Amino acid sequence: MKLIVAVVHNEDARGLIDVLLKHEHRATWLHSSGGFLKQSNATVLVGVEDEKVDDIVGIVRENCHSRTQTVSPIPPIMEPGEFFLPYPLEVEVGGAVVFVLPVDRFERI
Repeated sequence: MKLIVAVVHNEDARGLIDVLLKHEHRATWLHSSGGFLKQSNATVLVGVEDEKVDDIVGIVRENCHSRTQTVSPIPPIMEPGEFFLPYPLEVEVGGAVVFVLPVDRFERI
């Protein structure tokens, strides 16, 4: 048994959950945030048998895509009299980070 933890972009989460359910995989969706841009993400948890891990990772790969986004950087803490002209930056967001962890015990209650 394995626990798959996939951290995905919020825009991809609903579609990913829908496809997982369509393929009869149970999943838990947790709202999360973090990273460079402090934007909201989704953490999707899926418990599966060892032989289904590649299927789940494939579903994540097909449904979670990276994209570019223009953001304004957060101004640094400045002294009085200084000024900061933020220039928009184009950054890559989205995609997925997937962890596959061994499960010693699983119970559905």
